[in-house]
Amino acid sequence: MALSILTAIIIFLITGIGVGFASGLLGVGGCFIMMPVQFWVYTEMGIDPNTAILVAFGTNLFVVLPTAISSAYGHTKKGAVLWNAAIVLGLTGSAGAVLGATIATHLPAHILKMAFGLAVLAGGVWMLTAKPPTIEEEPADKTWIWAAWGIPIGIVTGMIGIGGGILMIPLFVLVLKFGMHKAVGTSTAVMIFTSIGGLAGYIYNGLLAGVYGAYPIGHLIGYVNPESWLVLVATSVPMAQVGVRVAHLLPAKQLKYVFVVVMIYISLKMIGVFEWLRLPF
Repeated sequence: MALSILTAIIIFLITGIGVGFASGLLGVGGCFIMMPVQFWVYTEMGIDPNTAILVAFGTNLFVVLPTAISSAYGHTKKGAVLWNAAIVLGLTGSAGAVLGATIATHLPAHILKMAFGLAVLAGGVWMLTAKPPTIEEEPADKTWIWAAWGIPIGIVTGMIGIGGGILMIPLFVLVLKFGMHKAVGTSTAVMIFTSIGGLAGYIYNGLLAGVYGAYPIGHLIGYVNPESWLVLVATSVPMAQVGVRVAHLLPAKQLKYVFVVVMIYISLKMIGVFEWLRLPF
């Protein structure tokens, strides 16, 4: 039996709570929650799976935008955002995100999911085993290095419909020598830029493909569903502030372990391990 609009709204309101908390706590966009939930809801409501997964990616990035703004504001008040790095990474990342979104519309979804899952798993293992910086001070200004890293981060952001925090945290901590709290805070600021670039890419490519107008879930503008966005942000934006407060109550070491657990879960989910093993996760 197809889902009703009311049921979909309730599911998205609950999902938004988890998305906002994850964004504020971990500096990620919460897309690992939104993507599978949206995809399931859209397909249950009769949308073609190939369209549904791209709409989930595009709408994810739309939700990430206000959630990231909310999180970045909270972290800025705590002094945990390095805005010079965030702007450089964000500008190059947004350009990469447009390219990534374009690539995604021409590749099978299962290939994108598998590649992303493997990349996140490698990042989680790397972060768990590598020795991070032991001090919490601002890293040296590395404008050109920041700019170079922003491009691949943006491409992956656009391809998988994520804010990019899941990739930025290990990069910031292990390569660019950010302290853990500043890595989390700065990643939320960068996601403002990368989500804009990816969102533009999904809208543009969706309109080129003729995806526009009324659908079972509401209306689509390219590969973006404004109705789903409105419901998800209704709870994700205020919950992001709760996540920020919790993040700054946890020691950096504990915050790192929380993040690693989330990364490993995301990777196994995207690769399909739980589905293969028939586990209800």
